Amino acid sequence: MLFTRKGDDGMSGLFGTPERLPKDSPLFEALGTLDELNSLLGICFAQADEMRGEPPFKPALRSAQENLFIIQAELAGADKTLTQANVDVLEQTIAEFERHIENPHSFVIAGVSEISAFLDYARTVSRRAERRVLSARGIRETSPATRKYLNRLSSLLYALARAAAACTNATEQKPSY
Repeated sequence: MLFTRKGDDGMSGLFGTPERLPKDSPLFEALGTLDELNSLLGICFAQADEMRGEPPFKPALRSAQENLFIIQAELAGADKTLTQANVDVLEQTIAEFERHIENPHSFVIAGVSEISAFLDYARTVSRRAERRVLSARGIRETSPATRKYLNRLSSLLYALARAAAACTNATEQKPSY
């Protein structure tokens, strides 16, 4: 059965504890935003078929998705957490993509290609997810590596969006202000 009826009163449970919290708790806001980001990365992953060759988009996206599941598990109370090694791999991936792009050193108007637009959207959701995870402190703490990873993830998505635009030979524009 896909439903339990246990949340009909607006409360929901946490992993490994009988504790129940309101569904609008900062913890559930964080978990929901991480879930939203993971789903959005799934859209980017599905769209990445058009991005063949170097740099490897799909492995970078899949790795981010896998790590988001670990972060969700950590927040929910499971004995799982990211490590500094996860952060190091993310930083190496960002550096790899940076070699394939020219950093515009300014804001870029999103939407020059479909996949770059989705990646820019994912970047903004990533920043929101980081804020939501931080706002859940006091209910559930996350490891320093998890906080570092979330802080770097938006940089990866920015680099991926710029690389996706470059792969489609699209010219990105800066705002005219």
